[in-house]
Amino acid sequence: MPEPRRPLPSVSAATPSRPRRFLFVLLDKFTMLSFASAVECLRIANRMAGQDIYSWTLQSEDGEPVTCSGGVTFAVDSALGEVGREDVVMLCGGIAVQDAATRRLLGWLRRESRKGAAIGGLCTAAHVLARAGLLDGKRATIHWENHDSFAEEFEEVSLTKSVFVIDGNRMTTAGGTSSIDLMLKLIADHRGEDLANAVADQLIYSSIRTDQDTQRLSVPTRIGVRHPKLSQVIQMMEANIEEPISPAILAKEVGMSTRQLERLFRRYLNRSPKRYYMELRLSKARNLLMQTDMSVINVALSCGFASPSHFSKCYRAQYQTTPYRERGSQGTRLSI
Repeated sequence: MPEPRRPLPSVSAATPSRPRRFLFVLLDKFTMLSFASAVECLRIANRMAGQDIYSWTLQSEDGEPVTCSGGVTFAVDSALGEVGREDVVMLCGGIAVQDAATRRLLGWLRRESRKGAAIGGLCTAAHVLARAGLLDGKRATIHWENHDSFAEEFEEVSLTKSVFVIDGNRMTTAGGTSSIDLMLKLIADHRGEDLANAVADQLIYSSIRTDQDTQRLSVPTRIGVRHPKLSQVIQMMEANIEEPISPAILAKEVGMSTRQLERLFRRYLNRSPKRYYMELRLSKARNLLMQTDMSVINVALSCGFASPSHFSKCYRAQYQTTPYRERGSQGTRLSI
C-alpha cells in the first residue's frame, strides 16, 4: 500500500470554508474523454491536497441518465438547478451538439449567467454557449472540426484556435485532452501552481499547454514533411479558402517560380498545388454541409466556388456524391 500523500504546503495554507463545486451538465452524446479528464483533475487535486477542496455533481436537462458518444450511459445527480455564487458550471458537449441547444437549456444558461455564474463549455459545448448569447463579444474556441461552421454561425464571437480560452467568467475548450489544460489552469489560479503541477505529474502529463497553444498539429507534422516553403504555402492556402490564391501568386510569395512550386508539391505530396488546394476547399465544404444549415450555394461561395454547378462537379469527383445528397444522407453532424 502506498503511503498517504501529505498536503502540499501551498495548499494547506488557506483551507476554504467548503469545497469549490463544479456542476457538470452532460449533453446527449457528450464526449467522455473531455468530461473524464476534467473530473480526474479535480479528484487528483483533492488527493494531492489531502483534503476535499473540490466537489462535483452531474446534471442533465431533465435529471434523466445521459449516454455519451461512446455508448456508455451515466446516471446524474439531478436536473438543472440553482447555481451557487462560487460554483462553476461545465457543459459537456460532443456529437450533434446543435440538437442539445434546447429552449429549456438556453433559458437556464441565460438566467444563471445573469447572476454572474462562471460557465464553461468542454469540447463542442461552446456552440450551446454561443447559441445562448453567452459568448457575444468574447474570445472562445471549439474543436477544429467544428471551427468553420461555428465561425459562419456566430460572427459576434472572436473564435480562436487555442486549446482553451478563459475570457472573464466564460471558458471554452477544444475537446479531447484540452480539458486537462483548462482544469490545471483553474487549479493553479485557485490553489497555486504547486498543486497544479502535482496533478499533472499524477496524470503523467508532461507538457502543460496554455491558452497560447493551438490545438492542431503543425503543418510539417500533419503532412509528414519538413520543408519551410511548402509549409508556408499550405498555411496561405488554409487561410484563404473563400478567395483562393493562384499558384503563381503563392509561388511568388515564397520566392519560387510556378514550375518550382509544382515540382515541390509533386515531390512531397504527390499532387499539384491546384489539386491540394481543391481538396482543402472541398474538405471545408463537407464540414459546412454536415454541421450547418447553410444553403448549398452559400457553402459553395464560402469555399471559393463561383457557381453551384462547378462546386457540385468537383464535389462529386472527390466524394462520389453530390452536395445535396451528402446533406440529405447525414443523420448526425460531425464532431469529436
